[in-house]
Amino acid sequence: MPPTVSSPGSAPTAALTEDSAAVRAVGLRKVYGRGEAAVTALAGVDVAFGRGAFTAIMGPSGSGKSTLMHCLAGLDTATSGQVWLGGTELTALRDRQLTELRRDRIGFVFQAFNLLPVLTAEENLLLPLELAGRRPDRTWMRDVVERLGLTERLSHRPAELSGGQQQRVAVARALLSRPDVVFADEPTGNLDSRAGAEVLDLLRSSVRETGQTVVMVTHDPVAASYADRVVLLADGELAGELLDPTPDDVLEALAGLAAVGRLAAAGRG
Repeated sequence: MPPTVSSPGSAPTAALTEDSAAVRAVGLRKVYGRGEAAVTALAGVDVAFGRGAFTAIMGPSGSGKSTLMHCLAGLDTATSGQVWLGGTELTALRDRQLTELRRDRIGFVFQAFNLLPVLTAEENLLLPLELAGRRPDRTWMRDVVERLGLTERLSHRPAELSGGQQQRVAVARALLSRPDVVFADEPTGNLDSRAGAEVLDLLRSSVRETGQTVVMVTHDPVAASYADRVVLLADGELAGELLDPTPDDVLEALAGLAAVGRLAAAGRG
């Protein structure tokens, strides 16, 4: 049977309110360049991501998925529209306020592990809190480290860790401040399939066991299948969503988007 792809305005997305959404976008537009050189990356996107849920953002190359995540996380500035983190409007904040919000309420996991090579795993974990002048919750830190299997690795520097272990350190660092949302941008892109599966299991368990909210951009249908929900983008617009997806569901949905894109291109030609 084909996967169930709901429309952008269907209940699972539309039913999320300020109280139930960890992060949401309203009329979000992002345009790069001006005049004839202008490129619309996001064309008025309305989307919400539930608290305590694992959501993947997917779409063809150039669909706007990375731009959407960067705007949601306050890493890029929207041309128009609003982004809300809980009850806080990110798009109304000044640069300093936005920097503080990202530091205190958002966690990041990137494809590149972004660990400082001269620091140990533990020092890398604690660095963001130290820069913010905050003391770590040692009980929570011990719990996170144990969950991620890093207890025996804290004194090791990144060069002494495998790729999967380095990404575990990055995940632990993102979780340590108990952020409202963890944004993961292709977190398994530099990992082999086994290490990637371990990191995805850890992200999923952080959602199910601790109520963490995770929003992940990925191009990998297998990675997306770890999520509770997949939000689909095409040409800077929402193209639907999948609930409880399997890899085959995701592949079929992406193939459908690609076919629509080819027909549209042929029509323009």
